[in-house]
Amino acid sequence: MRFKIYIATITMAMVASSCEYITSESGQTTSNSETLVASVGNSYLFEADIANLIEPGMSIEDSSRITQQYVRNWIKKELLIKEATNNVQIDQSQIERKVADYRYTLLSYEYQKLKVQQLLDTTVTDQEIEEYYLENQDNFELRQNIIRGRYLKINQQAPKKSDVRRWIKSSRPQDLSSLKDYAFQFANNYSLEDSTWLKFDDITKNSPFSTLTNKIQFLRTTQYAEETDSLYLYLLKIDEYKISEETSPLEFVRADIKNIILNKRKVELAKSLENEVFQNAKENEDYKIYR
Repeated sequence: MRFKIYIATITMAMVASSCEYITSESGQTTSNSETLVASVGNSYLFEADIANLIEPGMSIEDSSRITQQYVRNWIKKELLIKEATNNVQIDQSQIERKVADYRYTLLSYEYQKLKVQQLLDTTVTDQEIEEYYLENQDNFELRQNIIRGRYLKINQQAPKKSDVRRWIKSSRPQDLSSLKDYAFQFANNYSLEDSTWLKFDDITKNSPFSTLTNKIQFLRTTQYAEETDSLYLYLLKIDEYKISEETSPLEFVRADIKNIILNKRKVELAKSLENEVFQNAKENEDYKIYR
């Protein structure tokens, strides 16, 4: 309660005086037209620093609680920094070196990221993806079972179930079109893009298929299956499967390979940029080595 009153008192007082000048502990006076909320030594927290904490529509109680918590945390942090700065056992020069190193790392990273964004060729051809896949197949071992096929979950009371059973097994385009229309109207869950590889556990999640004791044996012996529970009928057609520890099909890892190739290009660009900057500086004699 004291803290709330203290913050409110500071805020009202500073609003009343417009806070044209702030005098630090060192006696220096700095001009600032903003409202001061809190201070610790020569560090100041202004109203503008906490203005974006309050979101539109937030209640007075919530905004007050969030603001007070932020101010309290800011004070604690600044007090700890002040205490640490005055501790003679802490090597301040070492801290400064670490800060300088961090600043160098941050600046270098941001510059390299900017240049990479400007120079990176983001086009990855199918040939590049296929070549990488063939050269690195050992890196694409499956960690789960995957399938290509169709899956449908419908209510037990849904109409035309005999038609659905025929459509889901059919390879005729018109039957697939009918199945998609039906799924859009009546299915609680479905996957009908049979050219796409999907994780078996993901596609059968929350269905009786998910509780199979031997999923690998099921995949090896099943092309079509149905399961039911008290509410739903589950239909599964399997066109092709791959079990865990086999090599992933190219299409299943195509997007991953593209990202790998792009990341390799980014690393190479960053190294090239570093070497280019060094070489240019050497040619222009922008640096000297004295020993």
